[in-house]
Amino acid sequence: MNIEDLYKVYLQFPSVQTDSRKVKKGDLFFALTGPSFNGNAFATAALENGASFAVVDQKKFALDDRYILVEDALSCLQKLATHHRLQFNIPFIAITGSNGKTTTKELITAVLQKMYRTYATEGNLNNHIGVPLTLLKIKPDAEMAVIEMGANHLKEIESYCQLALPTYGIITNCGKAHIEGFGGEEGVRKGKGELYDYLRLNGGSVFRNADLQYLEEMAKGITTQITYGSSNAKYLGKPLINDTFLKLAILTSGSETTITSNLVGDYNFPNVMVAVAVGLHFGISIDDVREALESYVPDNSRSQFMQIGSNRVLLDAYNANPSSMRAAISNFAGSEVKDKRLWLGGMKEMGTEEANEHQDLLDFIKEYEWSEVILVGKEFKGISEGFQWFENSAEAAEHVRNHRPKDATILIKGSRGSKMENLLSALQP
Repeated sequence: MNIEDLYKVYLQFPSVQTDSRKVKKGDLFFALTGPSFNGNAFATAALENGASFAVVDQKKFALDDRYILVEDALSCLQKLATHHRLQFNIPFIAITGSNGKTTTKELITAVLQKMYRTYATEGNLNNHIGVPLTLLKIKPDAEMAVIEMGANHLKEIESYCQLALPTYGIITNCGKAHIEGFGGEEGVRKGKGELYDYLRLNGGSVFRNADLQYLEEMAKGITTQITYGSSNAKYLGKPLINDTFLKLAILTSGSETTITSNLVGDYNFPNVMVAVAVGLHFGISIDDVREALESYVPDNSRSQFMQIGSNRVLLDAYNANPSSMRAAISNFAGSEVKDKRLWLGGMKEMGTEEANEHQDLLDFIKEYEWSEVILVGKEFKGISEGFQWFENSAEAAEHVRNHRPKDATILIKGSRGSKMENLLSALQP
């Protein structure tokens, strides 16, 4: 079946699912195949669960006319998504970067929804499957689309641009993330810069953080650049002194607007500023922008603040890399609270730099005074140097349970694979 005919089927059943266990009545099921699974084997189960059709790519699983046989189910899903994307003539804003992608996406979406019917990536469905699924969830009433793009190797962002065809782009930053796949910081910039490359070739626009000089260099040749930051930018702001949550002043049109966010740390300043820039660029009033940003409350272990018993916890345990670790730790160290405790999980995907990066992080930690430092994961084994070390978060949680702090402020941070959120239950009184 060609894409045009499949698109007609999709228009009748515009809900796409790739997990047979989550199928709802009327879904269009795509049988994707990976290294450890064969979605074709679950096509019948998907139909039994209510799917309208099952798209398969192995002939032996195409049992009757409810099965649509294609050459490659993943490629077909991606082509269908791009065909759907081509039906829209609205702004498509793509977001990538080493840190802050999902938070930035959530903030921008909250702001745009004040005026526009906005569709955005759900959670962090930002890979070769998530991007097409996000595109296929965009309904005909859409006025804005916000697409998050994650990547851990070169040419990945380029491929997502070919799927989503963005008209605007945002690179939050280029730090030490996914070093193993990118081969170092220069590789990270080249990989993230694929978004700028696409926009440069296709007459797109960028929202650029003027505080990061390397982004200016990377964006050369892009005609339309909407800048934001603390200086030399169209949309200006400055972080204000705060206790826990980020507070900032927006300086625009000769007036000053104060925004008190529910985000922890000055490192979220550029994430809030780009949301301000996007909102004002698209004609949303500063009052509506402020209201949207002050109403946003983070979840999913991203810059979350919580009170557990007598303890205050800053939970930022969805991902971690050297640059995000240092930003969170230095911000926490500078906060005016007593009994500061640092509970850190290992950083993943560091490749050959794993040992050096974790040693550098420990050297950085030693520059400050802490009531306690707990290190979790094999990455810290043998280099904990006087700090408490545990092989996994379950062992660390047991220690916390037996030595529960009182009236402490705790920063919990680590890569998703470290499962640092497991320590929260151990704090419960």
